[in-house]
Amino acid sequence: MSFAAWLSVATICVLGAMTPGPSLAVVLRYSVGHSRQAGFACALAHALGIGFYAVITMTGLGILFQTVPVFHNAVSILGALYLIWLAIKAWRGAKAGAKFDVDSAGKVSGSILQAARDGFMIAFLNPKIALFFLALFSQFVSPEFEWGGKFLLAFTAAVIDGAWYCLVAVGLSHGAVLPWLRDHAAWIERIIAVLFVLVALRVLWGVVAI
Repeated sequence: MSFAAWLSVATICVLGAMTPGPSLAVVLRYSVGHSRQAGFACALAHALGIGFYAVITMTGLGILFQTVPVFHNAVSILGALYLIWLAIKAWRGAKAGAKFDVDSAGKVSGSILQAARDGFMIAFLNPKIALFFLALFSQFVSPEFEWGGKFLLAFTAAVIDGAWYCLVAVGLSHGAVLPWLRDHAAWIERIIAVLFVLVALRVLWGVVAI
């Protein structure tokens, strides 16, 4: 796998991790309502869930592409269209402050283990994560793709996700950073939407050019 391809995957993983959603809400809830340690445990467990989905997605894609090669272009097109759909949702749903609002978070009871459990389950029980990885990895996984490359992509996705949510747990839940994110949430989501569209158009152009 080329460095440019890996960088593309890493960039999309960063954008996907930063997109506000239920995962962010759970990590913030434990970070603010329980403790930073609980938020940290929740973040690391969430990263394990992300790594799990990344591995099974790539394994399934590899088998599918080897068995029915024509599915490569079909899945690539569907993946690109899904990225465009995510971009449209992000653009239309952009609303400053709403998705970074934790003022209503109350005291959360439970142990560090429960925080880790909730972090893993919020990723494991979210089929949108599987769809996201299907859309992303279908652009880079080929029938000849080796296990070393698959491990690198899964490891990249898990580390980026864990690093982002640990940052949320340790730093973004307090101080001046969270209010800044709240004030600029709309622009953050719109930038993510534009980048998703650019990646999707690049993929569609590659399929048409074949």
